[in-house]
Amino acid sequence: MKKFEKALGFIAIIIILAAAKFWLKTDLLFFRLLAGAGLGYALARAYTGFAGSVNRAYRTGSTKLMRTMLFMFFITAVLITAFLFGKDPASYNLWIKPINIGLILGGFLFGFGMSISVCCASGVLTDLPQALPRAFTTLIFFMFGVFIGFPVQYTADWVQESWFSTYIGYRTMGGVFLPDLFQGDGFEGYLGALILLGAICLFFTFLSYYYEKRQKKSGKYTGLEIERVQENLEPMDLKNFKLFSKDTYYHFFEKPWTLKQGAIALAVIVTVMLGVTGYGWGISQAYGIWFGKILMLFGVSAEAIAEFTQLSAQNFATPFFEHQISVQNFGILIGAIIYLLTAGKFMESFKSELQISKKQAAMYSLGGLTMGFGTRLAQGCNVGALFTPISNFSLSGWVFLIFMIIGGIISNKFSEKVF
Repeated sequence: MKKFEKALGFIAIIIILAAAKFWLKTDLLFFRLLAGAGLGYALARAYTGFAGSVNRAYRTGSTKLMRTMLFMFFITAVLITAFLFGKDPASYNLWIKPINIGLILGGFLFGFGMSISVCCASGVLTDLPQALPRAFTTLIFFMFGVFIGFPVQYTADWVQESWFSTYIGYRTMGGVFLPDLFQGDGFEGYLGALILLGAICLFFTFLSYYYEKRQKKSGKYTGLEIERVQENLEPMDLKNFKLFSKDTYYHFFEKPWTLKQGAIALAVIVTVMLGVTGYGWGISQAYGIWFGKILMLFGVSAEAIAEFTQLSAQNFATPFFEHQISVQNFGILIGAIIYLLTAGKFMESFKSELQISKKQAAMYSLGGLTMGFGTRLAQGCNVGALFTPISNFSLSGWVFLIFMIIGGIISNKFSEKVF
């Protein structure tokens, strides 16, 4: 079975590439699919994701994923500086999000929901082939939450207006662009911004180590099996290297990546995406558009949906495979499936979580709903309101992180009482 899965994985790659090149109407759509597949592959192979940053720390005491995320934020910002230096930052669609009550509430709601559903906007896609009932239930209500949140996002001043702003921030999305605070550093503010960003990352890293140390001293630390596996991976035996061997195949296609390897891959892909498209990585808005498309299947017009959501009717009338973020999101799912197939783990993973109780279904519905609605208040998810803004030097990402963590902690306490 595993040999069949592996062969099927490579056949799928060929078919998908050929079909995408033939059917997708533009090279940019083809790039979006490839970028999404790369993101999905990296997330799946490194067994990483944003939701685990809080859940792993709370449930097992391990803060390794949180520390790796902070490392990823910093190196992505360093890479992106290469695109921004010497240019007008406002010429890129940087996500310098407003800082307001919407960001705070949205971060809290998103953290609450992601901890219940054990996934986030990207994780729900990579989890579909591994935990279908949980991920699918979460996704449906995530879509609904985004959809009903659209009117609030686009009409509420407490979501759109920022308490603080800077020059470039005002010219983009209204928030605080950190290099604006260091314009006298001789490097257009980027040196000072990177030093500040590094200091913040080190501060949160120190807190993470301190928390993990306390958990170990108290006997509450259990750690995570996959992290132990990643820490003890054997390097390739180069002395006895054979191109066509089980060992070579294992190291190239099966062997899990470490969290840091996954972080580096994500950082590189996200940086390339900014350079090619001019936009950062975003996911969640497309989910609300998908919900609108479902309503259209039942006879609701694109114009009626547009009037409710405050979006243009074209967003809902555009075919799925002509919508850039939808294609990119589809690519994330494809990338995760490709890894599971080529690693010979698809069927094993698919069968691992096929049963959920009614109580679990209700909880995952709540998780999806609060995540979806929270993204509209914060104008993004763990990607669009956290990773991309921080790597774009936006102060808003750090505000989102703090309240996401608070929401995640309260959610875990709530889940303990329910379950």
